[in-house]
Amino acid sequence: MSTRIIGLVIGGGKLPEKVIETLQIKGIGFKAVVLDGFAECLPLLKTEDYIKIKLGQVGSGIAFFRKFGITEVLMIGSVKRPSLTSLFPDLWTAKFLLKISLKSLGDDGMLKAITNALKDEGFSFIGIQDIVDDIFAKEGIYGKISPDEQAMADIRYGISLLKSLSSLDIGQGVVIQQGLVIAVEAIEGTDNMLARVKDFKREGAAPVLVKMKKIGQHDKLDLPTVGSSTVITAHKNGVRGLAVQAGGVLIADYENMVKTANELGIFIYGYDSNQY
Repeated sequence: MSTRIIGLVIGGGKLPEKVIETLQIKGIGFKAVVLDGFAECLPLLKTEDYIKIKLGQVGSGIAFFRKFGITEVLMIGSVKRPSLTSLFPDLWTAKFLLKISLKSLGDDGMLKAITNALKDEGFSFIGIQDIVDDIFAKEGIYGKISPDEQAMADIRYGISLLKSLSSLDIGQGVVIQQGLVIAVEAIEGTDNMLARVKDFKREGAAPVLVKMKKIGQHDKLDLPTVGSSTVITAHKNGVRGLAVQAGGVLIADYENMVKTANELGIFIYGYDSNQY
């Protein structure tokens, strides 16, 4: 067992499970702060290896990590941003909120404020790519199905749109159909955005989903993620393919995602955003 111990801040989705399994295989020690109401990987954790906290209890998480001498932290998994009225902040969180204007910060701004505050507490941050190999999307066609000419035109438009939206800190995904913007991802997340598509899509060539990391986004925090569940949700709502930024989008379960896409007739295309 390595003497290295890292701290995990765990939200929802499949990526935390993948990280935990990789740490166990590599023999890297860890302790976890599990965000109550989000995480799904508790069966993988021993009781002594984690605590469960609410989003407003950051001070408790800091104290837990310090108990084990942890200075390296990995934030992984999805978290829905809470409203101010839903928070019951501890002393540390209350002081933090007094220093910032929560309503004036987008998701990236909020993450930067939190990480800067935690850096002042002596913590450094690592990304999932520092633990899990080959986690980023790569260039090329995944699986048996390729995007046609109309799909490629929609993908190019989606990439252009996401680049323009980056400075506004809105979201990491758009759905395009025949040159029309069907949906833009905001606070609701990819799955909820896709659920809207079925109500607005037109006849003819079906829509495509384009995912991209925001320009200037921290490369270790809140990166866009897709997996087999994304493919299933896309298909259910009439989306015929996914375009994902190579080196910018995380793949939660590559083999299962490609298998699912082949079965459902969905294309997956990894693109180099510098070429568009």
